[in-house]
Formats: sequence, C-alpha cells, structure tokens
Amino acid sequence: MSMHPRHPASGPSEDPWERATAPLPSEANPSWMGHVQPENYRPAPGHQGRPVDTVVPPQVQGAVLKAGRSRSGLLVLTLGGSALAFLSLFLVVPFLLSATGTAGFLVGFLASLVPLSVVLLAVYIIDKWEPEPKRLLYFAFTWGAAVSIAVTLLIQPFFVLAFQFTDEADLQTYMATVQAPIVEEFAKSLGLLILLLLARKHFDGPVDGVVFAFTIAGGFAFTENILYFGRAIAESADPASSFAQVFLLRGVMSPFAHAIFTGTTGLIMGYAARRWHTGASVAAFLVGLLPAMFLHNRWNSMGQGFLVDYIMVQVPIFFLAIAGIILLRVAEKRLTRQRLLEYSASGWFTPAEVELLATIGGRRTALNWAGSYGRKKQMKEFLKAATHLANTRQRILSGRDVQLHQAEERQQLQRILALRAAVAG
Repeated sequence: MSMHPRHPASGPSEDPWERATAPLPSEANPSWMGHVQPENYRPAPGHQGRPVDTVVPPQVQGAVLKAGRSRSGLLVLTLGGSALAFLSLFLVVPFLLSATGTAGFLVGFLASLVPLSVVLLAVYIIDKWEPEPKRLLYFAFTWGAAVSIAVTLLIQPFFVLAFQFTDEADLQTYMATVQAPIVEEFAKSLGLLILLLLARKHFDGPVDGVVFAFTIAGGFAFTENILYFGRAIAESADPASSFAQVFLLRGVMSPFAHAIFTGTTGLIMGYAARRWHTGASVAAFLVGLLPAMFLHNRWNSMGQGFLVDYIMVQVPIFFLAIAGIILLRVAEKRLTRQRLLEYSASGWFTPAEVELLATIGGRRTALNWAGSYGRKKQMKEFLKAATHLANTRQRILSGRDVQLHQAEERQQLQRILALRAAVAG
C-alpha cells in the first residue's frame, strides 16, 4: 500500500479556494445522497508535494479557531445531557417502581436488555462505516431512556384533561392512539433536534439521522419495556404466562417498532442536515414527526385483527426499513469513494489507496496488512480520518459555512499526513 501522496499531472493549477467556473464534473454526484449544485462545486485543494499550510490562503487561518469550538460544544452537550438524564431519573424511577413493584422492576429491567441488545447491534452495524462519537451515542441513549420518558410523563396529563368522555375504554383507546404517538414521538425526536443543532458536525446525513434515531428509540423502548414487563408480573394472577405473552409481543415480535417510528424522523432530519441550515433543521423536525406519529398510531391501533395486520402491514414495513437502510449504506460508501477520488486527483491519495479506504473489501485488506506489521490501530484511525475528510468535503460542496469547513479540511489533511506516516512506520 503506497503511503505517499501522488503528485498531480503538470499544467496550470486551479485555485481550490475559488468557485469552480467549469461545468460540474460528471462524477460529482455519485448517488442521490450528496447532490451538489454546480455553483457550489469547488475542486479539492492541491497537494503538489508541498506542506499543507502553504496551499491555504491567509484569510482562512482565522476560521480554525471557530472550527475548534465544536469540541467544547460536544462537551457541553454531553455534560448537559447527563445532567438532564440524572434529573429525569427522579421522576422516571419512582414511576416505574410504583407501577411494577421491586420484583417486577428487576425482572423487567433484565428482560428489557434483550430487545435493547438487538437494537444496539443494529445501530452498530449501520454505524460501522462512519462511527459516531461515543459521547453523542451516549447522549442519544440517555435522552431516550430517561429524558424523553420524563417529558412524556410531564405532558401526557394535559391530554387526559383534554379528553371529553367518561368511558374508561374510550380513554384508554384515546391515550394509546392519540396521546402516545404525539407525545412520545415529540419527546424522542426533541433529542434529535438538539443533536442536529448542537452537534451538526457529526449529524450530517440521513445515515447519521437513522443511527441517532435508533439509539434514542432503543433507549425509550428499554425503559418502556421495563414498565410493561414489570407490570405483567405485578398485576397478573399468572405472572409467568402474562410475562411470556408481553415479552413475545414486545421483545420478540417488535423490538424495532419504536426504532422504525423515530427512524423516519431521523431520516428526514438527516436530509435537512445536508443543507446545513437552522431553519431547514427545525422544519425537518416538524415534518419528520408526521410519518413517525402515523406509524406509531397504526401500530397502537391494531386490535382484534392484530396478527393479520402484523403480517400484512408491520412485517412489510420492517423489511422496507431494512431495504432503505441498505440503500443508505450503499449511497454513503459511493459518496465517500467519490469525494476521496477528488482528493486523489489533487495528489493526496493514489487511486489504489482510495479503493482501500472507500470499499469494504479494501478496508479489510488494509487492516489485515497493517495488522501483520502491528499497526492495525493506526490503520483504523487512518480509515476513520479519511471518511471524516470525505464528509467534510461534502459539507464544503453544500455551499454553506464554506470557510469554516475549509478550515476543518485543512486540519484533517494535516492529520491525514501524520496518520499516513504512522501507518507507514
């Protein structure tokens, strides 16, 4: 594997920091995920064997300070989320204990780990190409497991007050089909909005939206399952039978129900993240709630014909979600490859290196090669840095906050050179 950047062909060099006047290259839009407008296209900065600093114009130097602020913002988000989750426990835990009792709570907690593990495994698989920071995934999980539950508990009494009927059965139907879809999806997706507004450097596409949405929903379902599993034990004359029925329904047949509901919101917000605009983010949050609430309503509305509706409606939706995620992953990989090819044309990578960095087989080959020399850890960092670099280039081509992203690009290119040297030994 070559560890030295290829020099571009001789000839007049373009200024990579000015808008491109030539037509949009035919390969600039390899997939529908990262569409680029012709007026926003800029060629990648050229390397030409010189130090990185010499190809960056002086006016961009000041933007580096602004780019560094994202790290402190990530810390604030993590600490703030932890504080909110901790405070939420004072409302959530007493509520669960009062509904389930101590024994029901403990059994429900342990049983809820099973569907949670399935959802988090799916998150790991989806997120494997470009892993999100663990601190953000921690925020997403704790938001779903504690904060969104607390928000739901605080808001739902107002829906009870708004109910105009006295029939208990009608009230239960109303709470399941109206209150739950509206309040729960709002509470979960509010965490997505906070992530998009405060950590948009890491929330920059539909795959990220699905990852964060699945994590939040997994946390929410985890706490909700403790309630349902524990209550089945505490309130039934035949605890074992009741628990088995509820576990089959929630732990086996529908571990991804909440993930799919909220995943639609995350998908829509992920597309809005490509526009890098606060107004578009808030609008996507509101629009994205609609399909999530609708799917949630349809699930909770299944009654006597549950099994038929489950087979004819919910199972196809589940497989449609799987197909959609596969398409997202394919599009993400194609976009990564194309953006790295643009850096290759400017001298930062050889075409062969791009194939190693931007394909699953190539990455496996690169890791095996590096492992044989005791440098697998360095190679993992190199792969991760190259993926981040491709995403930064995509943000540059979005046309918003260009100087800020070019400053990030400069830092990442410097890091690429250092990691290349570390891998080469």
